[in-house]
Amino acid sequence: MAAPLSAASGPGPASSRSRRARRPSGDDRERAILATAERLLEQRPLAEISVDDLARGAGISRPTFYFYFASKDAVVLALLDRVVAEARALRAEAVRGSALGGDVRENWRAALGAVRDTFRAHRALTAAATQLLAHSPEVRTLWAQVMEGFVTETAAAIEAERARGAAPAGPPARDLAVVLNWMNERVVQVTLAGQQPAVAEEDLIDVLLTVWLRAIYGTDDPTGR
Repeated sequence: MAAPLSAASGPGPASSRSRRARRPSGDDRERAILATAERLLEQRPLAEISVDDLARGAGISRPTFYFYFASKDAVVLALLDRVVAEARALRAEAVRGSALGGDVRENWRAALGAVRDTFRAHRALTAAATQLLAHSPEVRTLWAQVMEGFVTETAAAIEAERARGAAPAGPPARDLAVVLNWMNERVVQVTLAGQQPAVAEEDLIDVLLTVWLRAIYGTDDPTGR
């Protein structure tokens, strides 16, 4: 009678295959390039980072790099896209919370803090993206889309607050949202970059929150406490 198949029968082709190291997939290589880029940006400016640096850090060849990205600028764009998605998700959640009621002041604080905290956690990437804004149409297009999303969400929240009687009538909600969000963009950028004059990082959210609340509600205490 034939012996049952078991470990005692010796390793077969399947068990040999299972012991081989897994080959990196395309997704693995792309993630390695992105991780390398963000790590190197924390060490030196984008202008001092080459495609060879990115390829070497990701453990791939220069030709393989170009299979995934057209340039090092494209890598920064991909990183920025990922960080933006994170910031927008956190901010949108906080803005929705404001529209649903609750502690209005704290909901707006959370919305402002979501953007500040996300970009602060990726400070080097934010600096690189700011440099690219001057000459990269792709980065400018992405950033315009980001700002349009912020403006649309803010305008909807302002209109909701006016509709429920919590905020007084005033300038068109979209116009107010445009001004507030571009103010945020510039003030946060300057503070994170360490430029002067600037608002101290520890005071940034409190100052922005006061401006937003007074612009939307006419007071910095919309709860009336």
